[in-house]
Amino acid sequence: MALWAQMTPQLQYLPTQTLNELYPDTFPLDVRHYLATWIEEQRWENFDVDNMEQEPQARRLLDQMVLLLQDVAQHNPNVVERVKLQHISRNLSVFQAQPMQLVRTVRDILRKERHLLSQAGMHPNFPAFQQIPQGPPATNGTPQPAKEDGKTDVDNLVLKVVEIQNCRQTLHQLQEELNWEKPDMDSIQGQNELELQKTDQVARQTRIQQLEFNYSVCAEKRVQLLRDAVCALEQCQSCLILRIKSWRWEQHRASIGLQFDDNLGPLQTWCEQVLIVNGKLRQELMLVKRDHGDAEQFHKLEDNLAHLLKTLIQSLPQVIKTQSKFSTTVRYLLGEKMAPGKPVLLKAQIITEAQARNLGQGVIPNENVGELINSTAILEHNTSSKSTCATFRNMSIRKIKRADRKGSESVTEEKFALLFTTELTITGCESPYSIQTISLPVVVIVHGSQEINAMATIIWDCAFSEPNRIPFIVPERVPWKQMCEALSSKFMAEVQTQRCLDRYNLHFLAQKIFDQPDISEDFSNMPVSWAQFNKEVLPGRNFTFWQWFEGVMDLTKKCLRDYWSEGLIFGFIGKQHLHVILQNQPNGTFLLRFSDSEIGGITIAYVGPSDNGGRKIQNIQPFTKKDLDSAGLGDRIRDINCITHVYPDLPKNDVFRKFFTEETHVPPPPTYQPTTLWIYTDNL
Repeated sequence: MALWAQMTPQLQYLPTQTLNELYPDTFPLDVRHYLATWIEEQRWENFDVDNMEQEPQARRLLDQMVLLLQDVAQHNPNVVERVKLQHISRNLSVFQAQPMQLVRTVRDILRKERHLLSQAGMHPNFPAFQQIPQGPPATNGTPQPAKEDGKTDVDNLVLKVVEIQNCRQTLHQLQEELNWEKPDMDSIQGQNELELQKTDQVARQTRIQQLEFNYSVCAEKRVQLLRDAVCALEQCQSCLILRIKSWRWEQHRASIGLQFDDNLGPLQTWCEQVLIVNGKLRQELMLVKRDHGDAEQFHKLEDNLAHLLKTLIQSLPQVIKTQSKFSTTVRYLLGEKMAPGKPVLLKAQIITEAQARNLGQGVIPNENVGELINSTAILEHNTSSKSTCATFRNMSIRKIKRADRKGSESVTEEKFALLFTTELTITGCESPYSIQTISLPVVVIVHGSQEINAMATIIWDCAFSEPNRIPFIVPERVPWKQMCEALSSKFMAEVQTQRCLDRYNLHFLAQKIFDQPDISEDFSNMPVSWAQFNKEVLPGRNFTFWQWFEGVMDLTKKCLRDYWSEGLIFGFIGKQHLHVILQNQPNGTFLLRFSDSEIGGITIAYVGPSDNGGRKIQNIQPFTKKDLDSAGLGDRIRDINCITHVYPDLPKNDVFRKFFTEETHVPPPPTYQPTTLWIYTDNL
């Protein structure tokens, strides 16, 4: 178990994608954990995976693994873990037809673990397990996080400035020595009589020549150091810009539930340090120009520093943290460096997608497309938090002018943004700077019934837009595997659970959105369109995929969070898969599944007797939020006598007892209607 003991502490730092690749659905992390000792004792490397004669040995290992896992499940005191492990042990049956595939899978997992551990050992300062921020993938041109808080880059910049200052002081000392030596030299040159004076004159002449040479070398070094420092500042500021863009991108992606650290303190410190270095380099440049007397050669450096300063002040430090559609906070990351004086007023206006696009070309919107209430705020500095923010409270849109829509485009697909503008002066800078920035895209609705469709637009934008895009372009189609990530992340965030959608759930969702209930193949690379997501109604229904999925999230969040988190709800499952799972189960076996015919419903599928004496799968009429508000799911399960054991074979009263309310003899309220059944003909 030595290998697993080394791996366990590192798992928390592995990105989700790496974890999923390392421990696939066919061999989940749970198996590796519970059977760690046994797995590492087997000789997986001795197998020739292409030699079919070794198949019986591989099958014996598979049988042992299943038995061991069932034994672990049987003795596990946690009901949820017990059910989960039993479910996993049954799923290992996928290797029965190809037991050598199990050998290949386990062998590859162990090899990858050793490789990751060796990488961590080779690079102790930047280990393979170092946590990677949840940002967009590099393959899409996404801004990648720079070095931690830019500390290394800024420290190097500060050292360069100190070196320039030391060089300037050395030059000053050399100049003083030259000033001292030259008058003495003139005095000696006037007295040529004595030989001693001639000798002293030569020595002093040599001394002056050496000082002049040292001065020339030091002066050249000073100029070169200054050029190098300006170049390093440019690189450091580029990293800063990249990190702020990455922060905003992560903020955008957080809307679908991805991890996001909203702490702006390190970025503010970085911005302030870059500004300080810029100021010191401008001072040193002025002194160099004075000392050289020839300012022409330094114009380029001067222009570079001025451009960097303008870029820093105007383009970067305004980071928007949208709290709701009608409240927003703009934080200025150079707030402590603002020149004291009159208050700085920020103004907000609403702009269209086209106007946002033109901002990149320097076109300032002159057409007012909406009327904002409470659209001004003062930049205020908070001493305790060291932040400078302008908070727009109670913001509202009184009216909005919409663009001409194309084809079937609805108002909930139209995106706007808030544009913030102001003018401020930075300490040490002569002229005021005009700054502007825009918010993340928003959808303006006029009625609550539009909210779900508007959210679909935002979800699609957050999940699938590219970094550094032209506002607010998004792809019309994306691979299903990207959709899986977005749906699972959003589900976990909305329900506030750590349990994600598993591969069975996601496969059924694919079958539903593509209308291919009989297809069992992998949908990962099949493209799914915006129209399939939330424009076209599902076959035989009057609602879209997103409207149906959002209804399930809402029901789970409000009524079923604990049931879901503890693994008591199977979730999304199709009839074919349901038949496979329950076909060999005794009467009374049941599982909980989300309704695929009703928005926001959960139903109980169970094995019951058929009219001809056999068995068939039956589904109880879905329970909605209204139903569960009158009587909870646990009580309803308790009161339905035809269901006895939750899949695979656990007594329902043991599993759901914690959800039962205290029984009384008071009749149930009128809203608790007798449970009715609807059946689809699936004779077993």
